[in-house]
Amino acid sequence: MPFLPVSRQDMEERGIEQLDFICFTGDAYIDHPTFGIAIISRMIEAAGFTVGIIAQPLCDADYMKLGRPKYCFMVTGGNIDSMVSNYTVALKKRNDDAYSPGGRGGRRPDRALTVYCQNLKRLYPDVEISIGGL
Repeated sequence: MPFLPVSRQDMEERGIEQLDFICFTGDAYIDHPTFGIAIISRMIEAAGFTVGIIAQPLCDADYMKLGRPKYCFMVTGGNIDSMVSNYTVALKKRNDDAYSPGGRGGRRPDRALTVYCQNLKRLYPDVEISIGGL
């Protein structure tokens, strides 16, 4: 089973012009059942829809790299709340993030779900957003 599209090139290789759903996550994209976005995306794909993944978007280009979805954006902050991921109990900034590439911290904004949704609404004001996770 190939990975879900994460770039325009992946879409072109699969003959996809426009994705049905585009999922945003605060985690790295790992296609494994311990990652909620992987489970949700694969279930949607199994129902016959096309799904793309954008992991840890940082700039406008990241948000726009797969284009506009046919139905909606699906957004999750990731496996662990971004505030828990970014700060210790003593409110000190963490240097690491187990769900980011290389275990490095700083790739997930505080209140990631809110930030991702605000950026999507700014860039695509007329596209629906579905939020959640496992």
